[in-house]
Amino acid sequence: MSLALVGMKSFQRSPIRAVFANVPLQIYDSPERFQVVPLTSKQRRTVVAGLIALFGFVVPAQAEDDPFESVNRSVFEFNDAADRFVLRPVAQGYDAVMPTVARQGVNNVFSNFLDANAALNALLQGRVEYGFDNLGRVLFNTTFGILGLFDVASEMGIPRYQTDFGHTMAIWGVPRGPYVVLPLLGPRTARASVGTLVDAYASPTGQIGGQEAQWTMRAVELIDLRAGFLGTDRLISGDQYVFFRDAYLQRREALTSDGQAVDDFSEFDDSWEADDL
Repeated sequence: MSLALVGMKSFQRSPIRAVFANVPLQIYDSPERFQVVPLTSKQRRTVVAGLIALFGFVVPAQAEDDPFESVNRSVFEFNDAADRFVLRPVAQGYDAVMPTVARQGVNNVFSNFLDANAALNALLQGRVEYGFDNLGRVLFNTTFGILGLFDVASEMGIPRYQTDFGHTMAIWGVPRGPYVVLPLLGPRTARASVGTLVDAYASPTGQIGGQEAQWTMRAVELIDLRAGFLGTDRLISGDQYVFFRDAYLQRREALTSDGQAVDDFSEFDDSWEADDL
């Protein structure tokens, strides 16, 4: 199941990913910028429960969003098994031996890599100011932050612009395409799948050292990310495939519309009421 959560990280250390992991929660202070609000572990658990409850009953996707549902469900089940028998046990061991401060440092390093990738995408999108903001973050975090171990840029108030190549293609007018579930990578759209390949090559993890070093860094990032989701499984009930599909499509819509999600696949009207939590 939680390979789906890991796969949804394509929103580049998204606010939801930040809640689950041992990093500060990042929230919008304008449609395209983020500010960092530190949360305690108890606060993170509370926010996680709220997000799970929220995504559990809003905007289900229509059939045209998921024309390959039968195949996607089979891949989803494969990913679920891979998570249960391989990734989750490894993540549990990692979580048991890694101190919180070390986990924070690992998160910061990979966030710094993603800032570099986001800077490139911002320039490709024509958003020069945001690109230079992220370049400034990378510069300060890599130098004063000791190769990204410490997020000094956030302390200095330099805003983070979160984006990826899938978002860049959306700005260029490339259609979203159908929803797909990729083996081991989890939920994507056709456009985001191409974006993932480009980002994987263009990011520092795809350029530093040889292939052995690159795959080692990707493995560490995946394990660290999965460790951030430990304990969330029990918070999700019902059809998990539908839950992750709808949550992913909503979040991608929010990213590609600069934080203004357009509910163009909801089957709910305005008269529905949520159950008491």
